[in-house]
Amino acid sequence: MKAVLLKLRESLISVLPIAVLVLILSATPLVNFTGTEIAAFSVAAVFLILGIGLFNLGADLAMTPMGEQVGGGLTKSKKITVLLVVCFLMGVFITIAEPDLSVLADQVKTVMNSTLLIVTVGIGVGLFLLLAVLKILMRKDLSAMLMFFYMALFALCAMLIESGKNDLLAMCFDSGGVTTGPITVPFIMALGVGIATTIGGKNSNENSFGLVALCSIGPILAVTILSIASKGEMQYDTPTYTVASMLEHGEWGWTILETCKEVIIALSLIVAFFIVLQLTVLKLPRDKIIRIVIGIAYTFLGLVVFLSAVKIGFMPIGLKLGKLLAENRVVLVIFGLVFGMVVVLAEPAIHVLNKQVEEVTGGGVTKTQMMVALCLGVGLAIALSMIRMIYKFSVLYYLIPGYLLSLGLSFFVPKLYTAIAFDSGGVASGPLTSGFILPLAIGACSILAPTRVLELAFGVVALVAMIPLITIQTLGFKAVMSAKARNRIIMKRILSADDEQIINFAWEKSNAK
Repeated sequence: MKAVLLKLRESLISVLPIAVLVLILSATPLVNFTGTEIAAFSVAAVFLILGIGLFNLGADLAMTPMGEQVGGGLTKSKKITVLLVVCFLMGVFITIAEPDLSVLADQVKTVMNSTLLIVTVGIGVGLFLLLAVLKILMRKDLSAMLMFFYMALFALCAMLIESGKNDLLAMCFDSGGVTTGPITVPFIMALGVGIATTIGGKNSNENSFGLVALCSIGPILAVTILSIASKGEMQYDTPTYTVASMLEHGEWGWTILETCKEVIIALSLIVAFFIVLQLTVLKLPRDKIIRIVIGIAYTFLGLVVFLSAVKIGFMPIGLKLGKLLAENRVVLVIFGLVFGMVVVLAEPAIHVLNKQVEEVTGGGVTKTQMMVALCLGVGLAIALSMIRMIYKFSVLYYLIPGYLLSLGLSFFVPKLYTAIAFDSGGVASGPLTSGFILPLAIGACSILAPTRVLELAFGVVALVAMIPLITIQTLGFKAVMSAKARNRIIMKRILSADDEQIINFAWEKSNAK
């Protein structure tokens, strides 16, 4: 119970800023929410707090230990082929069941078959999770792999533009951000830690990161290829969901049931693989299994509550809020920045990442430093997205310079920072980004450019995934330069000291001992 209360306190601190910001806006002339909308949003915020708290506890008890045991157990068993096959299949099936991906697929179903999109993304994640595990086993450099695959990605983007399907470009990049959601991230990150720790070596900390980074590229490449091959008209229909429509005719009840189904499918796939591995390879003691079972129950309950609150209260409010704020362009950009800074606090997987980063780096990168960097990065990403909608230009004007800068920084910072940064990009774009920020962008774009919503509103998730790559590597660059400056000062003092000072210093040290 103490652990539950601690997690609820953390989630309250996370959700309160965005809830208060929306409620303050509702009291201004900028926004005219009805009493029903305010009440629905307030109730959803309360359930959001409960959902995040329970999910985070479940991740600590079940998802993270399961990932570490699977990665470590299969690596110790020397059954590398089994490890690679399991990783590929888990990447495919967990991604197919990822709620974030379902949210995106539902919003683009008028231009692309939802089932085909989801399966394509799943295959992309499965293949790149396999590559990520091979990277750890073969001790390959993450930066080199990232550069190669991003070069291939932008070559495919050129082909997509040449085929005249520019409208689908932003959606392709968004597909990479939504795949690394609350179910996938804790398991994949822990899987990397388990494999890297078992293999050991001086770079084990660095090798434990990078799985999420590579798993974010796979779906973008896969969906870009699918878009190039697609045929037919690309007519996008703007969503019309509202709080009233959610509450009428018991639709909210069906939403909860549908969410339960999604989460059960997602968790059952992980649990089924784990049971098979437990019986054949792992054979963990009973007390650990009981702990994991309890954690799965918390994870299930937390995700159902969280995702239901997002769909019923946050998505409709985000859509309407975007339409209302678009009436004043300056206000839209300012609140885009503010919303971006606070929404990342409420992403469940962010807290899993920050905790793991602090542990692996031995406190070299603290949870507070990570959170500040992510807040600033995501806030800037949302503001830039709003500016793009106002001036109506391609998302590539941001993505190409952004990825060039982030990949360029990888030459000047420790490899551990690069791995953390690229993982952070995938984690930052979680369910609240696709469930609140994306509807906010769609709502705003339906006012600013109603005929170009698919091209201009989408891409916001891609920017949220990209900006942290730059901010966190900049944090690493600052740390490296600060260390070099301190070393120069120390060496200067040593070189400027005369023999008598050095002798006196040594004599004082010996007496002190």
